[in-house]
Amino acid sequence: MTDTADIVMEAVRAGDHDRYVSALYAPADKRAALFSLYAFNAEIASVRDRIHEALPGEVRLQWWRDVIAAEAAATGNPLADALRATISAHGLPKTAFDNMLEARIFDLYDDPMPSRTDLEGYCGETAAALIQLAAMVLDPNQAPRFAELAGRAGCAQAMTGLLLLLPLHRRRGQCFVPADILAAAGSSPEEFVSGDGGPGAQRAVAAMIALAQEHLRAFEQGASALPETLRPAFLPLALTSAYLGKMASGRRSPLGGAARLSALRRHWLLLRRATRGWPAR
Repeated sequence: MTDTADIVMEAVRAGDHDRYVSALYAPADKRAALFSLYAFNAEIASVRDRIHEALPGEVRLQWWRDVIAAEAAATGNPLADALRATISAHGLPKTAFDNMLEARIFDLYDDPMPSRTDLEGYCGETAAALIQLAAMVLDPNQAPRFAELAGRAGCAQAMTGLLLLLPLHRRRGQCFVPADILAAAGSSPEEFVSGDGGPGAQRAVAAMIALAQEHLRAFEQGASALPETLRPAFLPLALTSAYLGKMASGRRSPLGGAARLSALRRHWLLLRRATRGWPAR
């Protein structure tokens, strides 16, 4: 491996270990491209964690937008150079990255998520787009057939991730639970992020879990048709199913802390889906 490839791979291993493991099930000649996509995603998803003010965060996202749009020489940033090489080699649409960066601006502020439709749009531009881009790397001929399935998968995966991050987001004053779901649960964004979240908090969380499960079921209904070539792009959904199962069991609310899966179980779930795929439903 080159130094750049090593740096990119290590960035994914450190920043998104589950996607790192899933990429290892891809053919060896596809892994570097997948790592570049996943390193980019981990980088922009963590901007708020590293840059605590919104305006410098926007500047960082704009830097990525400019780098992707440019046709200039190497930037000297290993993650950016690897991503640009992947985009060029696989003919990936730059608009998908631009939309992903635009969606991530929402992360930098404390504005509440307005509606379920807005949440699904956010998930579509982030997690679902990443799955579809990975699919295009793995098998560009088959990937377009499964764009809708990638949308469902991305919504399930992203919503589950937001549920896992609920305690962190609430401490920050962020509310990714849509305002219309909160209103139906008898709550509001302001109440949800304060104190114990109010009497409607548990109902709102239950509605979010149900919404994520709805998208997961829709994905699973079509997942048996996935060709083996595309399977690595969708592998993290094996963990999504397990996380949602733990949340839905009611033994521990996401409000009180994130559901946990042991490293052994995570590896087993990924291995099982990598080798067997998803059964017909």
